[in-house]
Amino acid sequence: MRKQELRPGGETGQGHTASSPAEQVKALVDLLAGKGGQGSQAPQPPSRTPECPLKPHGNDLRIQRHREALLNRTGVSPELGSPSPRLTSLLLVEGLTDLQLREHDFTQVEATRGGWCSAKTIALDRLFLPLSRVSIPPRISITIGVAGVGKTTLVRNFVHLWARGQVGKDFSLVLPLTFRDLNTHEKLSADRLLRSVFPHAGEAGLASVALSKVLLVLDGLDECKTPLDFSNTVACTDPKKEIQVDHLITNIIRGNLFPEVSVWITSRPGAAGQIPGGLVDRMTEIRGFSEEEIKTCLEQMFPEDPILTGWVLSQVQADRTLYLMCTIPAFCRLVGAALGHLHRKRPGPPDAELWPPRTLCELYAWYFRMALGGEGQEKAKASPRIEQLAHSGRKLVGTLGRLAFHGLVRKKYVFYEPDLKVLGVDLTLLQTALCGRFLQREETLASAAAYCFTHLSLQEFVAAAYYCSASKRAIFDLFTEGGVSWPRLGFLTHFRSAAQRAMQAEDGRLDVFLRFLSGLLSPRVNALLAGSLLTQGEHQGYRAQVAELLQGCLRPDVAVCARAINVLHCLRELQHTELTHSVEEAVASGGLARLTSPPHRAALAYLLQVSDICAPEASLPLCLSPGVLQSLLPQLLYCRNLRLDTNQFQDPVMELLGSVLSGKDCRIQRISLAENQISNKGTKALARSLLVNRSLTTLDLRNNSIGPQGAKALADALKINRTLASLSLQSNRIRDDGARSMAEALATNWTLSVLQFSSNSIGDGGAKALAEALMVNQGLRSLDLQSNSISDPGVAALMGALCTNQTLLSLNLRENSIGPEGARDLAGALRTNSTLKSLDLTANLLHDQGAQAVAEAVRENCALTSLHLQWNFIQAGAAKALGQALQLNTSLTSLDLQENAIGDEGASAVASALKVNTALTALYLQVASIGAPGAQALGEALAVNRTLEILDLRGNTIEVAGAKALANALKVNSSLRRLNLQENSLGMEGAICVATALSGNHGLRHINLQGNHIGESGARMISEAIKTNAPLCTVEM
Repeated sequence: MRKQELRPGGETGQGHTASSPAEQVKALVDLLAGKGGQGSQAPQPPSRTPECPLKPHGNDLRIQRHREALLNRTGVSPELGSPSPRLTSLLLVEGLTDLQLREHDFTQVEATRGGWCSAKTIALDRLFLPLSRVSIPPRISITIGVAGVGKTTLVRNFVHLWARGQVGKDFSLVLPLTFRDLNTHEKLSADRLLRSVFPHAGEAGLASVALSKVLLVLDGLDECKTPLDFSNTVACTDPKKEIQVDHLITNIIRGNLFPEVSVWITSRPGAAGQIPGGLVDRMTEIRGFSEEEIKTCLEQMFPEDPILTGWVLSQVQADRTLYLMCTIPAFCRLVGAALGHLHRKRPGPPDAELWPPRTLCELYAWYFRMALGGEGQEKAKASPRIEQLAHSGRKLVGTLGRLAFHGLVRKKYVFYEPDLKVLGVDLTLLQTALCGRFLQREETLASAAAYCFTHLSLQEFVAAAYYCSASKRAIFDLFTEGGVSWPRLGFLTHFRSAAQRAMQAEDGRLDVFLRFLSGLLSPRVNALLAGSLLTQGEHQGYRAQVAELLQGCLRPDVAVCARAINVLHCLRELQHTELTHSVEEAVASGGLARLTSPPHRAALAYLLQVSDICAPEASLPLCLSPGVLQSLLPQLLYCRNLRLDTNQFQDPVMELLGSVLSGKDCRIQRISLAENQISNKGTKALARSLLVNRSLTTLDLRNNSIGPQGAKALADALKINRTLASLSLQSNRIRDDGARSMAEALATNWTLSVLQFSSNSIGDGGAKALAEALMVNQGLRSLDLQSNSISDPGVAALMGALCTNQTLLSLNLRENSIGPEGARDLAGALRTNSTLKSLDLTANLLHDQGAQAVAEAVRENCALTSLHLQWNFIQAGAAKALGQALQLNTSLTSLDLQENAIGDEGASAVASALKVNTALTALYLQVASIGAPGAQALGEALAVNRTLEILDLRGNTIEVAGAKALANALKVNSSLRRLNLQENSLGMEGAICVATALSGNHGLRHINLQGNHIGESGARMISEAIKTNAPLCTVEM
């Protein structure tokens, strides 16, 4: 896409005025004739804002009549005037992707899992306005969308709202045209084109509205009968010269004609690629239905029957492929119509086993039957006889099938009466209700009738039905338009020809046609259409051979392409799913490593798109070789979540993955490459991809061999990347140098919010560098420095940063070398910092002196919610200090003191705090040298505490006396949800006390009594007692 010119801020929207209206008209006529450039002194429209539309003057009576005419043309529709949000907010895109340029619309939806990746949107009423104060409005705007997504509805809605003065207020004139209108002309001048849509223009043409800002709308570029050729079109600047329509459009887009007119083009993505990106100022895309919108659409189809709506929705959701396609509104309505009709007329016993539809072809077969049955009802007849259905079905395929097939081959989707006559279509048949189910008629501005199938997929289905029937008697290749080819006898020969052409088609336009052709040979479809369209049992002679032929198309190419995946769709339509099932079972069982043949690779790529197992997350650990991964790369582009852990991938594989992440089509949001063999070289390849990637938010590189150089490459990428939010380098070797490099990046990157550096040999030097970054960084939320070599000087630097940093929420410093001096620095920071929520100091060297300093800070801190002090050589003195702090603290919800010898005295101090504390919900006191007196104190506290939900006393010696005290507390306590008394020497008596106490407790959900020398018989008895007294509580014995 081209970059729009920038004007100085004071000149935006300003223009020169001519000395008289006559001079204005002459200047604009000269401009339209190409005699003036944008920089000439020609008159320009005066600046107007959307809030202040041009007021009518002398010639605007004609514009008012034009608005009224447009309102009559757009008619009255529920969608007009109050469109859905997806039609009032379009996605801003930066150009077409390879997928959009090369693949069928269905493939685009399936590959992207029905998702749209653009995060930027633009409101419909701002579609033609500048994006910023220093940019100018776009002249050429293109809106793309797959077939049936609602492009024409969008245009009609915009025109309708403009005619009512609700949008596009800066345009005084909107001229809507469709390529269906333009196709009726062989040659056309710019002047005639204008008059065709604005007959009130008068002799002066566009010059008569010289002060108007004009929008020319060209809807449906994909329906243009002649492709646009920008390289071989002769320039034309004469608005009165008659030239070929495609040349006219090309010159308008280039600006040779109507250079001051804004142009809005809608198109399917592939056809939009005809226009060079350098000529396009703005590209937008219509997104399809969301899950909620699919449900809403079906509810609107059956407003009086919610049970039917729920049933149709459940059938759609049961098949992932079908559900993805329902993100296309036209397809969703077609599916709803077929399923709704058939639910109301439940199949009888002969068809019961064919219900509900499982494949695309089955669904369209039911739709075909609905259409046949509907014709009989239209004529107020009873249910049509089999002979009538057979005759109607074959006549329909004979009439429309040839039209559909040859249109598909020639990329023709709109037909006119001359086309119908050439192909021998009976025009009278087009007036029947049966044909109306497939073909819709539309009047063009030239009063010529245009016909098109109600959806592209219906054209493909009817084309496949025609080909299936015609190929059984055809002598020559049906794809050869002139009828001259080597003789081809037999259905299988013709099927092979269709498969070869579909595999060779660069744009995938025959993909769905081949799916339908394969589906017509399945037993269920044959049973559905036997007598009306197919011959009973005729599929049996071909099905196995067609399956073999299709699998033969899966050649050992370097990469699995979209054509290969389409073969798997064809096999599914054929109901030949053995290959897919074998790979799906291997994925579920972890045995995928042995399946490496080209068919297996293609099946895996297919499952990544459609399988419920693979779709949420493509989890492929322990099973991929570099060769298999390389073949899957084109399909991995579209996986949202990708897990490739423990595959022994080395640096060359990272080069391949880097190329994927650099691709414009890449949709990967989270990728895990943990526990591979990635070194600095491979990391640099990934880092290079981060310079351009705009989709990845999470990158997990745990347990690899990344050193300081690899960390520096990632840091350099993070200075530019503004998408990545989470990076894990846990268990690598980045050391202080790597930490310093990352700190430099953090000084400017405020997008990264989670950074994991545990087990990386980072010392005080690295910690100091990170501290300096935290003083200015405003984006990081979580920093993990577990299992490094950070001592008191490093902690002092980090705590100095916490005194100013107001964004960090979680800091993990467990398993370092922090002593009492470092703890004092921590305490000072906690008194000042008001944002840190979680602090983990497990397995350091705080001792009582350091823990007491932290406890003093907890008295004052009102932000910290989780504090881990496990295994820090803390004794009763520090526990007392923490108890006193808890009596005042109102924010801490989780305290971990396990594996500290606080004893009964310390436990009693904490218990005293629990009597008044109303914030703490989790207390961990495992292996804390607590005996019966400590347990009794805790029991007394639980009797009055109403907030504690988790109490863990595993590995102490509370014995029977302690158990009785806790049991008494459980009789009255209603807040505790989990209680761990594992390995506490309770014996049978203590365990029974606890179990019987639960009869009055309705809050406890889990209790652990393992390792208490209860015995098997005692365990059974206690388990039964707990089941009786507290059926909602689970017990571990």
